[in-house]
Amino acid sequence: MIAIGNIVKSYDGVAVVDRVDLTVAAHSVCAIVGTSGSGKTTLLRMINRLVEPDQGSIHIDGEDIRAVPAHVLRRRIGYAIQGHGLFPHWNVAQNIGAVPHLLNWNAREIAARVDELLTLFQLDPSQFRTRMPHELSGGQQQRIGVARALAAKPNILLMDEPFGALDPVIRAKAQEDLHKIQQRFGTTIVLVTHDMEEAIRLGDRIAVMDKGKIVQCAAPADIIAHPANSFVQELIGAGDRAFRLLSLFAVGDHVEPGEANGAPIDVTASLRDAYSELLWSARNAAPVQRDGRIIGRITREALTRLAVGPQ
Repeated sequence: MIAIGNIVKSYDGVAVVDRVDLTVAAHSVCAIVGTSGSGKTTLLRMINRLVEPDQGSIHIDGEDIRAVPAHVLRRRIGYAIQGHGLFPHWNVAQNIGAVPHLLNWNAREIAARVDELLTLFQLDPSQFRTRMPHELSGGQQQRIGVARALAAKPNILLMDEPFGALDPVIRAKAQEDLHKIQQRFGTTIVLVTHDMEEAIRLGDRIAVMDKGKIVQCAAPADIIAHPANSFVQELIGAGDRAFRLLSLFAVGDHVEPGEANGAPIDVTASLRDAYSELLWSARNAAPVQRDGRIIGRITREALTRLAVGPQ
């Protein structure tokens, strides 16, 4: 668990992080979202002491981070940034193995971890171990950057706009990969983003920052249904709230008995995707499949009810 208490950071007399309190539960994803200059990156960088606060405290699993030498702390915490930050003159294996090497892992352990992470990110180790960063696509570079951050098996991963430079298709795949990895390893992730869509998709909780303060911190469904003020509401987008609410839930949680015609929808699809498919195909219902077997149906009527906000 990360416990941030009354943190303040000022530059030239202006508080860029202003008396922030935030708790991030272990094994969860907390997305910090806000516009440029809201203080979100500064807050993130104080967790691994790349920036030192003027006042307040940060504890990780009950331990004050000031009691740990900064370089030791950073080796315990994964850190992934926009643009990946790979060492250009090191190959993929050397980049991923950088922190384990500093932690004195032996060569066999490092090689095994490199291959494990490359396989996890669907990059064939035999093809990618010796490639140089400039030989990779932007999406591949970003995946290697996240793999490097995870290499030493950190309990905490900090991510600062990690997918901001990617095109929409690659970005969606990278977000999907991150979600699967977090589910597999139970890593505690603090993700900074300016994109509310990304925060809703990935965050168990969303902390919205404005002018150095957290103006709302809640689960995505609560943020969507009950924005704390006009700033939060503007970030959500009034016209998108129903669809964003549907994006939080899977078809598999809302299957009902019955039959339907046409192409089936998989249980893993979001309710938003299911609603879009029903509208596009002009159907009132669609069969739902799990592992290729039809298990029921999803109806447009049910989805419409689920998309209704608080009355």
